[in-house]
Amino acid sequence: MTAERKMIMSGQDIERSLSRIAIQILERNQNVEDLVVVGIHTGGVFLADRICKIINEREGIELPVGSLDITLYRDDWSRVSQNPIVKKTDINFSVEDKVLVLIDDVIFTGRTIRAALDAIMDFGRPECIQLAVLADRGGRELPVQPDFVGRQVKTGPHEHVDVLLKENSERDEVVLEKMS
Repeated sequence: MTAERKMIMSGQDIERSLSRIAIQILERNQNVEDLVVVGIHTGGVFLADRICKIINEREGIELPVGSLDITLYRDDWSRVSQNPIVKKTDINFSVEDKVLVLIDDVIFTGRTIRAALDAIMDFGRPECIQLAVLADRGGRELPVQPDFVGRQVKTGPHEHVDVLLKENSERDEVVLEKMS
């Protein structure tokens, strides 16, 4: 089986999308004192850090930013691996009555976000949770829609969206892979 790869977002496209998402977050949430940001491991953590940096520079503030591992909250973890690799959850601030912006790199079925919502509730009850994603590839199995989207990507059943970020790759780009 071979994979055909096509770049659908360059590093410049990613930066532009993250800036737009940061501005949209600020426009929707006038009271930044009640705003907290949490990225879902792995790609969402890097994107959350970048979005917070943009907001912090624009507003002259220091938004709380955390990371969330959802491995043990997934409804399919036992099917995927008998020995799941659990990453660190780092939310060292209160989420109670806050506007929590949850960030992930790609949304597809909605199952990752459902697991993340379950995990967040173990930390308290936010006033509301908003969702930001870099790429939305459609294909929902659950009724979950992002509030902020970098790019809509139509995908087929044998396609995969791969987000490469400088923090764990040599470059920033979003690639559509088609298995043939």
